[in-house]
Amino acid sequence: MSIPIKVAVLDDYQGISEPKFKALDPAKYQVEFFKDTLLPYNHPDTPQDVKEKLVKRLEPFAVISTMRERTPFPRDLVSRLPNLKLILTTGNRNLALDLEAFEERGIPVVGAVDKTRPGSVGSVSTTEHCVAMILAATRNIAQDDHEVKSGGWQTVPAVSLSGRVLGTVGLGRLGVAVAKIMHAAFGMRVIAWSSNLTQDAADEQAKAAGFSVENSAGEKTFKVVTKEELYQTADVVSVHLVLSDRSRGGITSKELSLMKPSAIFVNTSRGPLVVEKDLQDILEKGKIRAAALDVFEIEPLPLDSKWRTTEWGNNGRSRVLLTPHMGYVEQDTLEGWYEQQVENIQRWEKGEGLVQSLY
Repeated sequence: MSIPIKVAVLDDYQGISEPKFKALDPAKYQVEFFKDTLLPYNHPDTPQDVKEKLVKRLEPFAVISTMRERTPFPRDLVSRLPNLKLILTTGNRNLALDLEAFEERGIPVVGAVDKTRPGSVGSVSTTEHCVAMILAATRNIAQDDHEVKSGGWQTVPAVSLSGRVLGTVGLGRLGVAVAKIMHAAFGMRVIAWSSNLTQDAADEQAKAAGFSVENSAGEKTFKVVTKEELYQTADVVSVHLVLSDRSRGGITSKELSLMKPSAIFVNTSRGPLVVEKDLQDILEKGKIRAAALDVFEIEPLPLDSKWRTTEWGNNGRSRVLLTPHMGYVEQDTLEGWYEQQVENIQRWEKGEGLVQSLY
């Protein structure tokens, strides 16, 4: 009798993968699920004993299923997993995986696509979530819900978005999608900045979104401005950048201190784009109206994180709306991703070609 192939499924907080992985023959596969995400192996604040715990957890498995960018696999960790033969990830890109290290070991790395929305990689879901967070922050939804359930009533007045300025830090697919909704639905004026963004490119994005390049007054629909002007002018600053070595930590107190006291800062992209302590300092001092955050430096947030423990909105602090990285967490998308992972495991075991190889 052959020994079952050991499979680990990491970081599926909702348990969506479990019925999908039951399709694997239990005589051939031994599957374990780990819903608790350990601190990143490569983070400078991760204690050595936690690193060893992660290695001990993963070392027995030949196949590991990962959720994109939840558990990083740097080179040092990859080198300590001698039994690993196949790694699977949700989505068709995962910057937390050292692809070169896997390739050197001959370990296939295989992604999965969102079949319900081909090519979107959860972008529709993230767009909806970003718009929801902007509305929740301006309308005080979370605070008022808590107040009513606690026996209170109205808290502070809401603010209107009509005619206000949306500043998008980045004008790629997600930035354009959010800008399109906020401009068309609420009449927000859109300004944008990123390090390589030109007005010609923004004009093309406006046309692709179904807008005229300019309005009747000759104002650009998507107006490219300097970084300083964006932070100084925008009523809502929404971040839509890809995390890279160049963009990491690019939003600091220098930029945040330029924002208007009435402004709202929104990040549904990646936590490390922002220097977290700088943002917390701005909010502690009540320098802006509010922040709405779906992403953080370390995820899940540690229980003692200032984001969890601070009484935001009290004693002069800014209001803070937090969600647990839900931008791409949709039922249909996740089910589709895990179905493809199971299909690839079966193909790998039979020696067939793998779908969505990442290198």
